[in-house]
Amino acid sequence: MKKTFLLAWALSLTAMVFADVHTVYSPDKKLKLSVNDEGGKLAYAIFYDGTEVLKPSALGLKADYGDFTQGMKIVKATEKAMNKAYDMTRTKRAHVDYEATQLTLKLVNEKGFPLQMTFSVGNHDVAYRYTLLPSKDENPRCGVVYSEASSFNFPDETHTFLTPQIQPMSGWERTKPSYEEEYRADARLTDKSTYGVGYTFPCLYRIPNGRENTWVLVSETGTTSYPGCRLSEYEPGKGYHVAYPQAGENNGVGSEFASIPVPGSTPWRTITVGRSLQPIVETTIPYDVVEPLYKAKYDCKPGRYTWSWILWMDESCNYDDQVKFIDVASKMGYEYILVDALWDKQIGRKRIEELSRYAQSKGVSLMLWYNSNGTENDAPQGPRNVMSNSIARKRDMAWMKKIGVKAIKVDFFGGDKQQTLQLYQDILSDANDYGLQVIFHGCTLPRGWERMYPNFVANEAALASENVYFTEHHAKQEAFELTMYPFTRNAVAAFDWGGVLMNRYMSKDNKSRHQRFTGDIFEMATAITNQCSVNCVALTPNALESLPAFETDWLKQLPTTWKDLRFLAGYPGKHFAVARQTTEGKWYAAAISAEEKPITLTLHLPMFAGKEVNVYADGPKKAGSLWLTPGMKRQKVGRNGQLKVTVQPRGGVIVNE
Repeated sequence: MKKTFLLAWALSLTAMVFADVHTVYSPDKKLKLSVNDEGGKLAYAIFYDGTEVLKPSALGLKADYGDFTQGMKIVKATEKAMNKAYDMTRTKRAHVDYEATQLTLKLVNEKGFPLQMTFSVGNHDVAYRYTLLPSKDENPRCGVVYSEASSFNFPDETHTFLTPQIQPMSGWERTKPSYEEEYRADARLTDKSTYGVGYTFPCLYRIPNGRENTWVLVSETGTTSYPGCRLSEYEPGKGYHVAYPQAGENNGVGSEFASIPVPGSTPWRTITVGRSLQPIVETTIPYDVVEPLYKAKYDCKPGRYTWSWILWMDESCNYDDQVKFIDVASKMGYEYILVDALWDKQIGRKRIEELSRYAQSKGVSLMLWYNSNGTENDAPQGPRNVMSNSIARKRDMAWMKKIGVKAIKVDFFGGDKQQTLQLYQDILSDANDYGLQVIFHGCTLPRGWERMYPNFVANEAALASENVYFTEHHAKQEAFELTMYPFTRNAVAAFDWGGVLMNRYMSKDNKSRHQRFTGDIFEMATAITNQCSVNCVALTPNALESLPAFETDWLKQLPTTWKDLRFLAGYPGKHFAVARQTTEGKWYAAAISAEEKPITLTLHLPMFAGKEVNVYADGPKKAGSLWLTPGMKRQKVGRNGQLKVTVQPRGGVIVNE
């Protein structure tokens, strides 16, 4: 027994002696990444300010021509400083100065096939990706990636804020997965997901550290024609690993694996870390490590749009009702109206041309809805069989350009397989040729797309506003969901929530069905707390007539594009406060709450220091009322920039000059 122990100890020492370990630090030296090839298996670990963020976590992938999860050896390591500056128009921050330490590792497996790993370590972010390389004889020139060992092994005490993946071809008309499942807040690391097939990106984690927390957000970026990935179920001792699409997605057609040219790279896996939630909310890592894929051929104009379907549903997609919503958009000074599904049957192409002319006479442009497919699921709404076919797609896009349509919303995608991700890119590229901006619904998470595709606006990719209409449960959950998304879904990509909902009741007559449970100012504040460059304001004609003048006036000047942001306060699923600066330099601060009791927040607003500002706030409900009492007053901010506000349950506050 003693000899066996000594032998094992000696062998472990030998392995450690010959293991190649590389450690790099962020520019500010607080974030530490360590990578090694001990025992022929690649692993990495991350520390932030001395706190273990990720325990040793596996790396590597399996391809058709080689196994890169074992027998690996680091043969060369290169470290360099990165400094990069770039500008964007459609995200949370217009100008970014990105500094990082880049580590490039060249490796070989047991058969001598090469693999490159690139790590980019910023002050709060780690991004890494794999690059498959040809061997000395320049073969292979292509490969298939079957799986990744890439894992995220958190400390045992970690808590999670995750939304589950769901089985393919499930849900309404077999349209899932569509990234529309419910988040669970502060769950245990070992809890199983709702459907047993892992989680969709992004994934948020809280690591308790005495009185402090360390927060970690895991996602991916730079996905073009590679499959959209997710995280597996948690496995004790190993954590979560990157998982590829399920075989049944896309109606079972196409491979769940990744076909890749050699040389060729995978998307970036991203890890954002902070001792507060500020780095999570403010991260730009989805854009820092990607580049634009083409230039915009036409000016992509941001703005606001009205949308009949969200409250008036399918029946409203007729000529007369759309005229009413064009008139609302014109009265409010909004740039667009979205004509939703079934316009091809209930309005027809000739009358759509008439409608577009009428809209333009009112200073408004049409956005048109399309079904993404005709084979991936059973969603019946049309137009179908257009966006999935290059000939039909270009024909319709040329027609839309001719009649003045400025954007499309494409819905009901079939999952995350490589061919579906390629379809997104094809739609975006073709739309750019015809001056069309693009919004996707019933869809995957955008992965750096605002920077990669200049005519891309946003995706839904979350349990969004339509569910507030569909069920009272989600109407009651709206505040929870909208205080969760700034730390998760909207932290990594623009988010088309689908409507600042000003109706008091979820019905066309604004008198029946279930009520809206949030305050008016809460709804208005979501136009600030949510980030989207073409933002929906779900104003119906009858709701507009009933709004107080101060609400209507504020909604008329609602901004949509931002120069900068500052996280002010919050906790996922409880409350959120942020300040955003418009591209013209004007600041707005907004707070929303899902707490059960009123909360008092002291907002640090140095941009308003010593100034008198407008404060819009939901007040307590009056006796016998179902709704909070909205109001507006002028208030002076302290010279120190501090402003104390009270946020009601399901209420909101807005501050601006």
